[in-house]
Amino acid sequence: MKALVENFDIFAPRLVDKEEYFCAGHRACQGCGEALAIRQMCKALGKDTVIANATGCMEVISTLYPTTAWKLPWIHVAFPNAAAVGSGVEAGLTALRRKGKIADRYVKTVAIGGDGGTADIGLQALSGAMERGHDMLYVCFDNEAYMNTGIQRSSATPFGASTTTAPAGKASFGNKTWKKNLPEIMVGHNLAYVATACHSYPLDFIEKVKKARKIKGPTYIHCFSVCPTGWRAKSEECIKLGRLAVETGVFPLYEVEKGKYRMTIDPPEKLRPVEDYLKPQGRFRHLTPDQIKIIQDRVILEYKKLQNKIKCSKSWDELAK
Repeated sequence: MKALVENFDIFAPRLVDKEEYFCAGHRACQGCGEALAIRQMCKALGKDTVIANATGCMEVISTLYPTTAWKLPWIHVAFPNAAAVGSGVEAGLTALRRKGKIADRYVKTVAIGGDGGTADIGLQALSGAMERGHDMLYVCFDNEAYMNTGIQRSSATPFGASTTTAPAGKASFGNKTWKKNLPEIMVGHNLAYVATACHSYPLDFIEKVKKARKIKGPTYIHCFSVCPTGWRAKSEECIKLGRLAVETGVFPLYEVEKGKYRMTIDPPEKLRPVEDYLKPQGRFRHLTPDQIKIIQDRVILEYKKLQNKIKCSKSWDELAK
């Protein structure tokens, strides 16, 4: 096993583009998982890419006037409309291609946003873009709250987490709702490709972005992005927390290709206790053993539901036979 790991360390860098399309020098917080995920995504996308970026952490930290960390064509758009602007960009590129002005190039439109700009105030634009069938990849970078504006809860904030608008105290134990399952909502739009990802598993994320880029039509990737600042965790534990989310079943990594579910990173045979993931985070520090058990039971339930889909689902091609 040791030799295998050593060989992986030697050859893994050869599997990714050495060009940096999201440059150092930006102003992300120390240990920011989202900035790392953006860097990985850009390496997978390559040059012929246009990015529409909703207002949020990645816009604020990367484009403080007159500087920019982006080496790809990039558009800053309002909080709710990354998918709408991405749709317009895609339509414009289609027109240019029809006129022969970029006939020899396939330029991919990519829209990105945080969980607030995607699951909440951007959901209508996202749903419309996916339903209309635009040739566009949408990537949600989910750090589970509105981190850029003060750690307010979003519909992607997990049950029991303490935020500034759902604080833990005498009157409440924190956020009282369960995390919105946005990947499943996108599966319900009959997309050819939907996937979950995490920066702690870079090659898995990069391969999923590459796969989505090649598909002509709407695709969606939901990237779990650790935020040490908002989660009140140690910055050096960013990668560890992403891995714990997967190993406990809190955030499984899977893809849905033409309706067929497949796990892309298999956790241990037995999931780790969810407490291993919750304990290092200050936003969960107030939870009682009974409340942790409620979360544990829900994680196991959702994980079994996913396993059942993996076992029973068939691709559109299989169903058409």
